Amino acid sequence: MFPRERFADVLAANERYAADFTDSDMAGRAAQGLAIVTCMDSRVDPLRVVGMQPGDVKTLCNAGARVTDEILRTLVIAAYLLEVDRVLVMPHTRCKMASATEEQIHETIEQQYGVNTRLYEFRTTTDQEAALRYDLQRIRSNPLLPPDLVAAGAIYDVDTGVLTPLDD
Repeated sequence: MFPRERFADVLAANERYAADFTDSDMAGRAAQGLAIVTCMDSRVDPLRVVGMQPGDVKTLCNAGARVTDEILRTLVIAAYLLEVDRVLVMPHTRCKMASATEEQIHETIEQQYGVNTRLYEFRTTTDQEAALRYDLQRIRSNPLLPPDLVAAGAIYDVDTGVLTPLDD
């Protein structure tokens, strides 16, 4: 059963959105050929950061903006079926996944909530630039992705709104 009382705000907002909805003819492809891999942090609004609109970009989010196997799988679909020909990996400053080690994150959750999360690798990092270089290499060396797919990285500053490209 759908817990309507817990999602009343969401359903009310959707009702207002649907009343003026005009995007039914929008294609499912990335109109600007761009995929952005970014963090799930609510301070990051990827479309606004890069000046794009709905329909322009494929946005792939996870904790820490890391290029996981799931991100790579999704990029294969995006590149071959949704007209993506460039990827921007965009972590951000003051990210929780860049503020502690893997072990510290596991310990914090276990101590505060009694849940052992060691089933998962959270892919934390204390060096965002090194992690970003590693993740870009994962994209660039993936044999299933098109050889002409361009991958670049930039770190988004949540305090200034500035996107700083990584020169690698």
